[in-house]
Amino acid sequence: MIKHINVPLNKEEYSKLEAGDYVYLTGIIYSARDAAHKRMQQCLDNNEELPFDIKDQIIYYMGPSPAREGKVIGSAGPTTAGRMDKYTPKLLDLGLGAMIGKGKRSADVMNAIVRNGSVYFAAVGGAGALLSKAIVGSEVVAYDDLGTEAVRKLEVKDFPVIVVADSKGNCLYK
Repeated sequence: MIKHINVPLNKEEYSKLEAGDYVYLTGIIYSARDAAHKRMQQCLDNNEELPFDIKDQIIYYMGPSPAREGKVIGSAGPTTAGRMDKYTPKLLDLGLGAMIGKGKRSADVMNAIVRNGSVYFAAVGGAGALLSKAIVGSEVVAYDDLGTEAVRKLEVKDFPVIVVADSKGNCLYK
């Protein structure tokens, strides 16, 4: 099924998505990769607040290339989600609504997705230049010193993803 949705969503809305749905996201999502996830974990370990409110938000596992003149962002393709698996269950337990990446997730992440009524979206790998066209705004909101791995608040319009793992435990990779 093809769905056009405004994000962020709440858990009830995430529960309506099913593995295999083609979805076009419009609204605000955040980008964060390995180094940003490590820093967020350090915040949590030190009982500090995360640099942005993750409740019901979507984190896109992406580090963009530099923007060309006149563009909001450079190539913005997904990175392998499994590299964030050691951090993801905790973030989901704290209210993260969804993730966008590519590739399979660990059993711990899959269990946390179901436990928290979340979803995992996949974006097409190798299509970063095309995906960047759906990003209409980009602002670094944390860890600027990490360069392309800084946390960015992204405004997206009709950003194409596929529901790979839904809140009921269905997974396209199975």
